[in-house]
Amino acid sequence: MPTVHRKPFGRAHGQSEIDLWTLDSGAGVRAEILTYGGVLHSLTVPDTEGGPGPVVRSLPALDDYTDKNPYFGAVVGRYANRIAHGRFTLDGATYHIPANDRGHALHGGPDGFHTKVWEAAGDRTDTAAVLRLTLHSPDGDMGFPGALDVTATYTLDTTGTLAVDYRAVTDRPTVVNLTNHSYLNLGHDDDVLGHTLQVDADAYLPIDPGSIPESPPAPVAGTPFDLTSPRRIGERLDHPDAQLRRAGGFDHCWVLRPAAPGTLRRAARLTAPGEVRTLELWTTEPGLQVYTANQLDGAFTDGSGRRHRRHGSLCLETQHLPDSPNRPGHPTTVLRPGETLRSRTEWRFPHLRAADNRLWPPTAP
Repeated sequence: MPTVHRKPFGRAHGQSEIDLWTLDSGAGVRAEILTYGGVLHSLTVPDTEGGPGPVVRSLPALDDYTDKNPYFGAVVGRYANRIAHGRFTLDGATYHIPANDRGHALHGGPDGFHTKVWEAAGDRTDTAAVLRLTLHSPDGDMGFPGALDVTATYTLDTTGTLAVDYRAVTDRPTVVNLTNHSYLNLGHDDDVLGHTLQVDADAYLPIDPGSIPESPPAPVAGTPFDLTSPRRIGERLDHPDAQLRRAGGFDHCWVLRPAAPGTLRRAARLTAPGEVRTLELWTTEPGLQVYTANQLDGAFTDGSGRRHRRHGSLCLETQHLPDSPNRPGHPTTVLRPGETLRSRTEWRFPHLRAADNRLWPPTAP
């Protein structure tokens, strides 16, 4: 039977009380979520032998999250990824977002949703444990127009699938792009170079030196970005490609194959060495940012003292395409009064079918 528990985790900046919520599937998968930043603090998933282990990298204490860090596990917004020069025009008005990454706005600016304290309410049914997080972002927050009300709902069901549903409404036209920024490592090694990754996309966005798209989507065929079949990450990153050298690895957005709005389809499949764990990512979003932790340098540790190093993990961020407010050819990120943004991403673990086949329907694309 799924369960939901809450316990104190400390005070943010000595003031706001922060809670740690635990969602337990009742079948071996457990998620821990903070009200600070909506952070997915931990996700424990059995391997093929039934041994539990973490699949997301975390930080040990609240102060590590409230101090500057590279978005470990957080819900990022109002605009995930980058807006060139921190500037966009909407309905004839120009808006300025604080530039916090090489002259560009990244993940909603320095005080984006990853720094906010979210309201939380837990619930459970016979088949799922649920945590609903809500946030009010006032008009002008980080320069964005319109008051925005956001809900991020984590649902862990008895099959071990973790879903994240986003919902947002506004009172003025604005732009919105939300994602989760968890760092993944499904195996037992200190890096993900031995993991295999498949991305269901035929095109990606090349970037300029500031990580802004420098051209329309380019075909992946004939490049190290061709992950249409499973490829070992280390083999791809070893390729002498100018785009890889520019980013220090993958930090690019793949353009997923088209689907009807609101339709879930598979975006990626990540497998640990020895196939001890497999993650399939399903989403309604049009893009997937793959980031191989290129800037991590060992400055951060997890609760066991293990250091977060370069290529020690990777992020699979389902989202709209970077700089879309300045790119009319990209799927729109504009949200207007009377409309509701809805987005869903599911983390499925098909390797668990071997342990309990009745719980796991086929997940082939």
